Order: sequence, then structure tokens, then C-alpha cells
Amino acid sequence: MGRIRFDFNNMFSFAVGKANGVAESDIAAMSAVIKKAHNHLRSLLSNSRNRVNLDLEWATLPFQKGSAINKIRSLGDEIAAKYENVISLGIGGSYLGLKAAQDALASPYYNEFASARKGKPKIYFEGNNLDPDTLQVLLKNLNPRKTAVVVISKSGETTETKAAFAVVERWLSAGGGSAFGGKKGAGRHYGHQIIAITDPKSGTLRKRVNAEQAKDPLSFRNLPLLKGVGGRYSELNMGLLHLAILGIDLNKILDGAAEMAKRCASPSVFKNPAYMYAVLHTILYRKKAKPIAILMPFSESLKATADWYVQLLAESTGKKYLRKIKTGKNGREIWENDIRHAANVGRTPVPLRGTTDLHSVHQNNAEGENDKVITFIKVEKFKNDITVHGTNDFLTGTKYSRLLAVAEEATEWALVKESRPNCAVVMPEITPHTWGELIFFFQMATAFEGELLNVNAFNQPGVEGYKNYMYYKLNKPGLPKEISEEIKKHLLVKKTKYVM
Repeated sequence: MGRIRFDFNNMFSFAVGKANGVAESDIAAMSAVIKKAHNHLRSLLSNSRNRVNLDLEWATLPFQKGSAINKIRSLGDEIAAKYENVISLGIGGSYLGLKAAQDALASPYYNEFASARKGKPKIYFEGNNLDPDTLQVLLKNLNPRKTAVVVISKSGETTETKAAFAVVERWLSAGGGSAFGGKKGAGRHYGHQIIAITDPKSGTLRKRVNAEQAKDPLSFRNLPLLKGVGGRYSELNMGLLHLAILGIDLNKILDGAAEMAKRCASPSVFKNPAYMYAVLHTILYRKKAKPIAILMPFSESLKATADWYVQLLAESTGKKYLRKIKTGKNGREIWENDIRHAANVGRTPVPLRGTTDLHSVHQNNAEGENDKVITFIKVEKFKNDITVHGTNDFLTGTKYSRLLAVAEEATEWALVKESRPNCAVVMPEITPHTWGELIFFFQMATAFEGELLNVNAFNQPGVEGYKNYMYYKLNKPGLPKEISEEIKKHLLVKKTKYVM
């Protein structure tokens, strides 16, 4: 099986000119910074305390073994056998990672056709927005007796997921009470249909799980969100049950991620694809004024992977403050914001897909402001192919895969002609192994970009602002006084003269 490749020819000045491209001398000039970033990152990854405390434990996920994986696989098989439907509740990585995996590795139109599912349940995603229409329509049209619910939340307090779970749990209870199950009678209480993926020790969802389990061990069965693994880096943790329900071979995904992890351990930027990706984009961002990062897979099934990457890059590197590192006993690091200076750094990610967006956003990519770097994802072999017949012109006898490959090549050419830097991640085909490679590649590239920018790539303080404002407006008890006071100092001002 071939492994994924990173083609960065079109990032260099020989392709797009000196003003818009990178020279090898630019990379050489960063050698000291690259070496420092590599040594720091590897030091962190070799120290279990720092991995956990700083949320870098995700880097160990490809190497999970044995009983834990078998337990997840067994639970997934049981859910798939007993239920016609699964509602997955989660937001952020707990939604985007799962949607990316399902679109990439399950059949297109998975929910629509029984032949596409091959006996597996339909899977619906909710709890990722606060739009009442979607959840209302879903629950109105599903049978609660034949539906399992997977709720994913570390704290149990994320508003979108907490609200959806409250509604769905009430729906389950009202739909069957204490004597119903799935297609084969999963149990005697609706709690048997609920699986929680949450913090193993703390949080309101964990408390609820413990209370229900004390009454009935088959109610609110659960899996842990591992300590030191942040949401957007957690697909190989919280996403494994979902993959098992789909019938995807978990070991193949982990093996692909592990292979990429080994490639990404090299200190040489010319041998480490994740480092090269981060270095080239950092140079183009900081020295060539390219703050916009477009990810454009030429595959319908990878569009959701592009959406997942948007969260990964935006939350990881879009930071107001640079990182200040303090070192304590036994090499333990503490990261703080350098509040003396607001840096406001981070590239802005945009998800597109080929060929659809060649007929829309590409116009701006090719002729608009030259402030973007485009990453294509090319797939060399598809599971299915179609040959065009009946057009009586140049299209007759041509395969769809050939049309797509030529369209991607033509897009590269059009951009290079206009001095627009771009690169491509090449997948031999989309399989569990290569998809595992792909997501770990992007995770490590993003982590290394955080090192180069000197920001904390594993927190998301900017996300907390809207949450705190919502809690304030909704009168959530226990909101710290300093947060309330901060909100009062910055109330929204709405003047009627500016509303038309």
C-alpha cells in the first residue's frame, strides 16, 4: 500500500516568483528556529507529565493497543447489531472529527440507502448547533425504540450538547419508558440505549453516568475522554466508537496514523512532511503576506475533513497572545499568555472542494488579492469509477477519475500562472490507513506551526468569551464575578438609527 505524499513544488519561487514563493535559502535561514522547535516538541512528547498537563497526549493515540480497542470494537458491534439509528451528540471535534471520518470511510449516501450501510445503523449528528428545526424534525421521524444515543462531552456543560441531550433523553423516555430496546430488545430501560463519552473522573455528565451506573450497570455505559487530549486532536480517542459502529477497522486507522507519526519524528525538515508543511506556510504567512489557508480536496468524501481542519488550525494557532514558558521541577512546563503584548497571530483557514468551488471561489483565488496559500488533496484511485459515453466529443470514453485529476492539475497550472503558491497532499486512495495518515499529518503540522509561532496550540481561550456571555445572559449560577463584571464593562450598544 502506498503512503500519502506531500508535493510542495508550487510553493517555491522557481514556480510562483520571488515575491510570492519560498527559496531554499528561506528555509535555511530558519534552521535554528526549526531545530529549537523540534527539540522542544520532542522533549515535551517524551515527558508524560508534560504531555498530559499541556494537552499533547494526542500524539500517543496512534499507538493504542489491545484491550481498550477491543472493548470499543465490541461495544460498536453491539450497537450496530441492535439499533436501526444512532444519534451522535457533540460539537467541535466531537462532531467535526466524526463527520470527517464517516464521509471519508463510509459509503456516499450512507444514510439514504440500505445497500450503502450494509446492515449498519443510520447515524445522525446533532448537538452541534442550536437550531431547533433540525433536532425537532429528526426526533419526529425516528423511532425511539430503535435508536441509540452517543453523547460526547468532557464537562457535560457545553451548551449545545447539553441542551440537545436533555431533549433527546426526554424523547427516549417518553417514547418507551422502562421496557424497550432496539431491534432485538436491547434492555429494559432507555438508559441502556445511552452511551456517554466523557471525562473519566469529573464533570456533570460523569456524575450522571456514575449515578445511573450505580442503579443499573447496563445504563449509561461509557468510554473515557483521555486526559491530555483536546477535542480537535481527539478523533483517535472519542471517534473510535463511531468508527466501530460503522464497521471500520480501527487497527488500520491507528496503523496509518502510527506510520505518519514515525515519519514526523524526523528532525530534518526535508524528511518530515509535517514540519515542511508548517515551515513553508509560516514563511509565506510571516514574510510573504499570505494569511489565508485554503484546504481544497478534490474528493467529495474529503470535504468534511477540510471542515475538521478548519477547526484544527483556527483554534490552535489563532491566538491573541504569544506563549510564555516557565519550567518547574522535573522539567515540568507551565505555559502562560504573554499579556504584555497582543500578537493576534494565526492564519485563517477556508474549506473548499474541487471541482465544485472552481466555479465560485476559484475566481477570487486566481485573480483576487494574492494573500492565500491553497492546499489540494489529490486522490489517485477511487473505489468506484464511471466512464462518460454519449457526448460525441472529447469527453466520450473518459473516466471521471481522469477528469478530476486533470481538473486538479489545471487548477495548479492556473494558480502558478498567476504567481499563486499552492501545494498538494497526494493520497494513493482513501482507506482507513491513509486517512489515519492524513489526520495525523495535519495534527503534527499544526502543532509544529504553533511551535514556530510560539503560541499555545492546545488551548482555545477565545472560544470561552461567547460561552461566558451566554451563561451571563441565561443567568447560569456560579459564574465568576470577574467574568460578570467584564461583560458589564463591554455591553453591546445597539442604536436604532443604525438599524435599517
